[in-house]
This record gives sequence, C-alpha cells and structure tokens, in this order.
Amino acid sequence: MPDIDIDFADRNIILEKLKHRVAKLDTEKKHNTGVYFTEVPCNPVNNVSTIDYKTADKRGYFKLDFLNVSLYKDIKDEDHLNKLIQKEPLWTLLEHKDFVEQLFHIGEHGTILESMKPQSVEELAMILAIIRPGKRHLLGKTWKEVSETIWKKPTTNEYYFKKAHAIAYAMAIVVQMNLICEGLVNA
Repeated sequence: MPDIDIDFADRNIILEKLKHRVAKLDTEKKHNTGVYFTEVPCNPVNNVSTIDYKTADKRGYFKLDFLNVSLYKDIKDEDHLNKLIQKEPLWTLLEHKDFVEQLFHIGEHGTILESMKPQSVEELAMILAIIRPGKRHLLGKTWKEVSETIWKKPTTNEYYFKKAHAIAYAMAIVVQMNLICEGLVNA
C-alpha cells in the first residue's frame, strides 16, 4: 500500500467533519497520525482500530496519515503560500544554529546542515534522508557521492525517506524559512 501523508495546520478541524477510525500501533497505542475512512475493525468506545496498522495494511485497509504542520497557521492564503514556495531562501541561514533550531524536522541537526551546506531543495531533501537511520551512513560524503545512492531503497529494514516525501518536507522547510524571514522584515 502507498504511504500517503496529508498536512494540515490543524488536523482536528477536518477530522471533526469526517467519519473515521484511528489507527493503532503494534504497541497497542493509538497511532499519532494514522486514520482510516473505511470500516476497519475498531473498538466502538474509543474509535481505535482493534488491529495494528501493519496487520490492517496486509488485510487491504488503506491508512492515511493526517499530520499537523503548525507552520501552515501563518500562511494567509494560496497566493501567499505560492510566493513563499517560489522565493529562493537564504540558504546560508542553515549554517546558523539559532535559525535552524526553529525549523521542523531539521531543528536538531544544525551541525549536519552547517557541514554539508545545502544550496537547493534537492540537497535539503537529501539532508532529510541522511538524518534517517537507513541513510545515515552517507553523512559526510560529497553531494555527488550522496546523490548516487540516497534514493535507493536500503537493503536493511532501517527507516528511510523516499524522495517524494523528502522533497515535500524540504519544500515545507523552505516555506518556513521564508515565513521566518518575512516575519523579521515585517516586525
């Protein structure tokens, strides 16, 4: 089954309007983001699936991940989002710990950003992949070396980012970088 993530400023707004079931982890806890819009077996008291998401996937149930991405709360409208996407960010800001700490997914990886110095969305996406266990071995390699294998599925079962996922998150980080800069200019 494909892995589909949908980002929201506040996922609860849409979930309150749609009949859904909450996915379950194999640890018996609620999945933080996973929901079903089909009749997956569930506990009627808490609306949580009675089978974990991996078992549900094997049985053909289709899970969607509805993610809260708070940076979207500061986006005024579609035109504003498009401007933030199209604006080239100040890539050198990724070499400054105080700035990087404000960014989602990479906030704790300032030393990696400072040493690798990404200068494009694709390079930032590669950083997002490198900080996952399945591609950590590429840390410190040249961009050319990284680009040769970064998007190949690892032979181990370690967690990794697929290219589409990493590019999408890199674009969201670009939006966030530009929002921060916009806020500083307008302050």
